[in-house]
Amino acid sequence: MLDPSVRPDRPLVDVLRKAAALGVRLFQYRDKQASMKAAYTQALALRQAATEAGVCLIINDRCDLALAVNADGVHLGQDDLPVADARRILGPDALIGLSTHGPEQVRQAARLKPDYIGFGPIFSTITKADHDPVVGLDGLRAARALTTMPMFAIGGITADNVEDIVAAGANGVAVISAILKAPDLEQAIKTFQRPWARPARPTP
Repeated sequence: MLDPSVRPDRPLVDVLRKAAALGVRLFQYRDKQASMKAAYTQALALRQAATEAGVCLIINDRCDLALAVNADGVHLGQDDLPVADARRILGPDALIGLSTHGPEQVRQAARLKPDYIGFGPIFSTITKADHDPVVGLDGLRAARALTTMPMFAIGGITADNVEDIVAAGANGVAVISAILKAPDLEQAIKTFQRPWARPARPTP
């Protein structure tokens, strides 16, 4: 996930290019603080870089911004536009994700049919101060049992817990601070990629 507030001195376009070169295929631009004009300028630059790298770029929350820069899709929160309306605005081929935070929201997502869901927070996170209650690995395993929809774990994901998260059933992870704040960006990305390069081990 690309959020300029986490590491303002690290250009997001550079992060995208380096991560794409290492095999990362899906990026989400998230900026809760920027003006619409500033967000548009940044999203447009990221869209161009993503196109050149052959990777997908989705926009957090805002269908209007996703449409304006011709992004590949949007990631919706529980308080954003309904999935069906986002699909109508962005078109049938848009990639639409939906954040979920508990079993009932996962069940509802299965009916709404986004392309994937985010589930969490698995652990406490400093990126979002007002986050929903932590669900833990047990919560992730329970959510995984409710749906076959692609599921990305969110919240407090680090190099120390990513293997347990993969073993609990996540198809992917959404990471902000642990990568953007890492002294060595490339090494941090490689660390998060390792669990998918070998069979997942069962969690205790």
